[in-house]
Amino acid sequence: MATTKSTVAGRSAIDWAGLGWMFLFFWYFSGVTQALIWASGVAGFSGFRQAFLASALWLVPLLLFPGRAKLLAGAIGAVLWLCSLAGFGYFLVYGQEFSQSVIFIMFESNVNEASEYLGHYFSWSVVLAAAAYGLGGWLLWRKVRPVYLPRRAALVASLLLFTFSVGYPAARQLLKHGEFQTALEDFEKRIEAASPWQLVVGYHQYRRQLGNMEDLLASREQIPPLKNLVDAHAGQPSTLVLVIGESTNRQRLSLYGYSRPTTPNLDKLRGELQVFDNVVTPRPYTIEALQQVLTFADQEHPNLYLTTPSLVSVMKQAGYKTYWITNQQTITKRNTMLTTFSKQADEQFYLNNNRDQNARQYDGSVLDPFAQVLADDAPRKFVVVHLLGAHMRYKYRYPDEFERFTDRSGVPASVTDDQLPTYNSYDNAVLYNDYVVSSLIERFRATDPNGFLLYLADHGEAVFDAPDPEVLGRNEAAPTGPMYTVPFILWNSPKWQAQQARDFAASLHRPYSSSHFIHTWADLAGLRFDEFDSSKSLVSAEFRERPLLIGNPGQPKSLIDFSLVKPKKPADQGSELVQQERKGKGQSL
Repeated sequence: MATTKSTVAGRSAIDWAGLGWMFLFFWYFSGVTQALIWASGVAGFSGFRQAFLASALWLVPLLLFPGRAKLLAGAIGAVLWLCSLAGFGYFLVYGQEFSQSVIFIMFESNVNEASEYLGHYFSWSVVLAAAAYGLGGWLLWRKVRPVYLPRRAALVASLLLFTFSVGYPAARQLLKHGEFQTALEDFEKRIEAASPWQLVVGYHQYRRQLGNMEDLLASREQIPPLKNLVDAHAGQPSTLVLVIGESTNRQRLSLYGYSRPTTPNLDKLRGELQVFDNVVTPRPYTIEALQQVLTFADQEHPNLYLTTPSLVSVMKQAGYKTYWITNQQTITKRNTMLTTFSKQADEQFYLNNNRDQNARQYDGSVLDPFAQVLADDAPRKFVVVHLLGAHMRYKYRYPDEFERFTDRSGVPASVTDDQLPTYNSYDNAVLYNDYVVSSLIERFRATDPNGFLLYLADHGEAVFDAPDPEVLGRNEAAPTGPMYTVPFILWNSPKWQAQQARDFAASLHRPYSSSHFIHTWADLAGLRFDEFDSSKSLVSAEFRERPLLIGNPGQPKSLIDFSLVKPKKPADQGSELVQQERKGKGQSL
């Protein structure tokens, strides 16, 4: 009888310690990896916070069925542990966060490639770490004990936990967007950091974006080739390289006159470079800009990217073996179009598989694949190298040894003390970008190639620049110069210059929109076809100056000439990119 009273008495009070051990056990399978990611500086705090919230869901069955708490915890924990091993192991090996991009690459690899990867990265230390990780989960499971609540209290607590962990985030996204599909996508991002959703959501996103990409690829296969293509270098060995930068405002490059030495390596190469100083991008966002840069689309004909060959297709038609090396995210909703372009290449190297674009990922990772491609015995090669450049968050774009700008030296007086760390980190990102781009040029030059390397950025970035020192990021609705001014740099090999001698002096200062880039590239490559327009080539003697149209071509009346841009303050107290940052979205903009 005494035992019964004791039990009843025990049920009348909440066992907070028991609840704590339950939550810690379930959190462990998501929180450990997210804690490592956060502590190592690979990504910010959002993943850790999301894992914390989502882990509370698993308390519900234990509160509803306390008599089976140990069994339920073991069954759920086993599933969480197995699902979390992918993310835990991937971080240990690659130092990145597991995402749908990893799943994409896993399914795109054949069995031999997968075996090679496993063999290359297999390590007993990783096995021991995984074993220790599993042991930690087992030790926590031993601490799990039933927590008895009155039935009504258990139901109320379970409802609150469900609402707290998934119900409220889901309802909030539905109310915010109104459209179920959009709400679902944003909700998935809120829980993706936690196990098992990292695999479930990752696979769901992979399948959805794969379907979109396959549809795009199928539609592109129906696009007819260029008419009457002629190559002035046909039959000759040649290597042509296009390096696409990211979020790089040329006004912050010392190569373009900036007071801080942010491009010391390119400055040293200045005598070998053709530096074009009046090129602007049509759109301040990666996908929208490159839809025009890499196809025949432009501001007046924005949908031509759907019905005309891409630059990769053009070069394949000209007889080049094509390669795509990217340090951008791979198969995300925003990047599916770029992945479609990349899949048209003969070989791809996908280097950035982080779940969040705002993660520590260095562009130096492109150098080894680039060297591998240069060593390929294909006689004619076309190589695209897509960098992460100076993409926000800037502090994640460079290693510690490139953090050289830390004070106010060379900083405009308009930059406040609060803005200074961000201003400096952007210049440090540009400094590291200089190292990567110059290293690509030097490695290319070392092969004594017959060809050229061209570097341009997709768009610029405003980082507290005069005359709008309060603006950070990009906002098409409130354009400022730094959002659109991009570097455009050409390195010609001596062999190529000898075969196709040009005097670039007359073209270096021409006002030019990168929306017509494909014509300039064709001209430089010695390609001619019916669709080629020499008046749209920056380096042609027949070049014709046009308005530098910027804005959303979906609203033609809103298009303006860049030369008419006047500084104005964004109405939303910050650029679209800053708003994205505040919401924790990491897509490539």
